[in-house]
Amino acid sequence: MLILLETMAEERRTATAPELLEPLMARLAGGDQEALAELYHRTRTSVYGLALSYLKNQHDAEDVTQDAFVRAWENAHQYRPQGTPLAWLLTIARNLALMKLRERGRTQDMALEDWERLAAENPMVTVEDRQVLDAALTALADDERQIVLLHAVTGWKHREIAGLLELPLSTVLSKYRRALLKLKTKLEGGDAL
Repeated sequence: MLILLETMAEERRTATAPELLEPLMARLAGGDQEALAELYHRTRTSVYGLALSYLKNQHDAEDVTQDAFVRAWENAHQYRPQGTPLAWLLTIARNLALMKLRERGRTQDMALEDWERLAAENPMVTVEDRQVLDAALTALADDERQIVLLHAVTGWKHREIAGLLELPLSTVLSKYRRALLKLKTKLEGGDAL
């Protein structure tokens, strides 16, 4: 199961490689709708995963995902290649998710169907795997779960996650390691969570 998380992360990194997204951003800034469609296809899972990790609600995460791509379309001319296109897009999504949280003033627990939709992007994940993973993930602390999902779903490196969450890299690494140990214990049948 833990290998599956790493495989998902690697697949996501490949699909969202900066060298593939940079030309799309240039085309997007020129008003190319096909570039927007391809950008959406390559990054939607990462954007949705980030939104879901903050909002813990499928419908709100879908709204934020859609709004993030609308904002990207409207503001593509402002993109500067100092960072990566995915980082720029995820920053938009993060800001929208935080605004949504402030609007609603509370968080909700993530429903099983939200995780199922997220995992459905990867055909290697069976329904049983998703249920086991969901049970294990819900046992993690919110910050641990968010870091694990950001790494597995968006394919971000720990340094990038630290920057996004505005945490020291050492904190992100220790929370990630602790979360993986908890997941391993839970998945092997232990109750050390």
